[in-house]
Amino acid sequence: MSLDPVIWFFIFGVLAGVLKSELRLPSPIYEFVSMLLLITIGLKGGIELAQQPFGTLLPQILTIITMGFLLPLIAYPLLKYIGRLSTVDSASIAAHYGSVSVGTFAVAVAYMGARDVMFEQHMALFVVLLEVPAILVGIVIAKGWSGDTRWGEIGHEVLLGKGVMLLMGGLVIGWLSGPTGVESITPLFFDLFKGILALFMLEMGLITATQLGSLRHYGVFLVVFGIAVPLLFGAIGAVTGTLLGLSIGGTAILATLFASASYIAVPAAMRISLPEANPTLSLTASLGITFPFNILLGIPIYHSYAQYAHTALV
Repeated sequence: MSLDPVIWFFIFGVLAGVLKSELRLPSPIYEFVSMLLLITIGLKGGIELAQQPFGTLLPQILTIITMGFLLPLIAYPLLKYIGRLSTVDSASIAAHYGSVSVGTFAVAVAYMGARDVMFEQHMALFVVLLEVPAILVGIVIAKGWSGDTRWGEIGHEVLLGKGVMLLMGGLVIGWLSGPTGVESITPLFFDLFKGILALFMLEMGLITATQLGSLRHYGVFLVVFGIAVPLLFGAIGAVTGTLLGLSIGGTAILATLFASASYIAVPAAMRISLPEANPTLSLTASLGITFPFNILLGIPIYHSYAQYAHTALV
């Protein structure tokens, strides 16, 4: 079975978790691995930004931000009227699915690299752009423009949280340094990328295993939603990327971003803004269903979406 070693690390983690093994990545090591992963993704995007004028990216940036607002608006009625979840839970889960998974993005990058599929390195910028809009939409759906919403605290959690700060820091450093400026740090951040990603995926497998038990309590709908919506959003991403003029690889990455669901930034923001929402529902869907589906099956599907879209639309 010719799976990438990174995927095998994820499967190993899930099996170890299901078997209740004592295997765990020490917390400081996991934090270090996460930081390296995020900074490396940011650096790659920043290096690409340094090689092209910002004006050429502006139409793409505006489109991606717009889609960041639209995707949760598509997910919400499915949750509310088909899943019959409460308004607050529907808004919270919709926000998760309108945002992105950095882990899924990193695996997609490794998938394309292993197959020598070229893609635009500034895709890391889109990861940052897609974090915030869905959170705002989820809050507004659930609460409206309520005066008691703690927008300052939410903004601090989202924009100054570890994930966004590391990505943005890497982007800026890569942009300011350029390709030659980062040569001295290449061994740590670029040469070891796949190994760092493998350790990250091992831990993500262990965490995913903890969410699988919740599926017994929340039924078939979350399973169907957690697979069908990524497939739908992936198709939307493939069409969007093709119309924006991205390469097949870039279109596949964008489709993967659209299809992914947040399990870091959005849960933190929802904890502050919608404490009445059930976090088990959103994490079961995003981390217990969508994340493993995307890692094991979704990314190749989104790549095929991109290939078909380029054939049909270009």
